Amino acid sequence: MVYYAQIEISLPRLNSSSVEKMKSLARNEKALSTVVVALIILIIAVLLAGIITMFAINITSARTQQEFLRPSKADAWVYSDGTAYLAVAVDNVGGRDAVIDKIQVRGVEAEWSNVHYLRRSTAISTSLICPNETHSWTGFLYTSGTVEDFTTASTDLPLASGDTIILYVTNPDSINTNGFKDPIGITIYTANSQYPIWCYARSAETA
Repeated sequence: MVYYAQIEISLPRLNSSSVEKMKSLARNEKALSTVVVALIILIIAVLLAGIITMFAINITSARTQQEFLRPSKADAWVYSDGTAYLAVAVDNVGGRDAVIDKIQVRGVEAEWSNVHYLRRSTAISTSLICPNETHSWTGFLYTSGTVEDFTTASTDLPLASGDTIILYVTNPDSINTNGFKDPIGITIYTANSQYPIWCYARSAETA
C-alpha cells in the first residue's frame, strides 16, 4: 500500500498595517530617487556652466592678446616728371605690439631707404597730404593742420599696441602716370600676418 503524507504550508497574512508600511517604504524610495536625480542634474548643470565660462574666458583672453593692424587713409600721387609718393596710416588695434617687417606695393617690396615714417599715440581722422615738389621730411605737413618731422626707415618698424604709424613711400615700383585707372595693392607685413589695402594713384599737380 502507498501512504501519502499531507503537508500544509501556512503563509503569514498581511494585515492592513503591514500593507501601509510597504506602501510608505515604496513612496520613500521614489522620493529619494527624485532627489538624487535632481542633485545629479544640478551638478551637471554647474559643471557645464563652469566649462562654458572657462572656455569664454580663454577665447576672450586669446583675442585680446592677438595682433591686429588696421591700414587706412591709403593714397598715391604721381608728378608729371614721374616722381611718385604713396602714403598709408597703420593703426595697431590689437592687444599686443607688432613689428612691420615689409611693405609691398603691387607685389614689389619697398626699400627701407624709400620709406619715411611718423609714430603717433592716436589715430588720424583726416586724409594724408601729398608731398610737394620741394618738401622736406622735416616740418612736413602730412595731414590737415599737423606738421611733424618724419624719420627715414632703415630696418623693421615696431608699432606698440594702441599706436599709429604714418608711412610714406617714395617712388614705389609700378606706379606711374600710365596707371591711374588701375588699383594699387598695398600690403603691410609682420612676422605673424599680412594686412592689405587698396587705393588709386592720381596726379600730384591736382591733388
